[in-house]
Amino acid sequence: MTVQELKTALESLSTEEKQAFIIETLPGLAREAMQDSGFLLQLFPVFLGILQDSGIQLSQLLQMASLLQPAGTGD
Repeated sequence: MTVQELKTALESLSTEEKQAFIIETLPGLAREAMQDSGFLLQLFPVFLGILQDSGIQLSQLLQMASLLQPAGTGD
């Protein structure tokens, strides 16, 4: 299956199905992709764009992340 075929199939999903797909597949995809530091540099602007589109500021995201971080692992 090509990237375009995958995009077309994903675009036809409902919002709930897209959310489930992201939650179920992103962790596995991210583990593999994060091994390539060049890819991380490509991904960062995409991530920042998603944040900007959602109206969340990076500082707000960092605050949320600190709340979700288990106690004693902040160093």
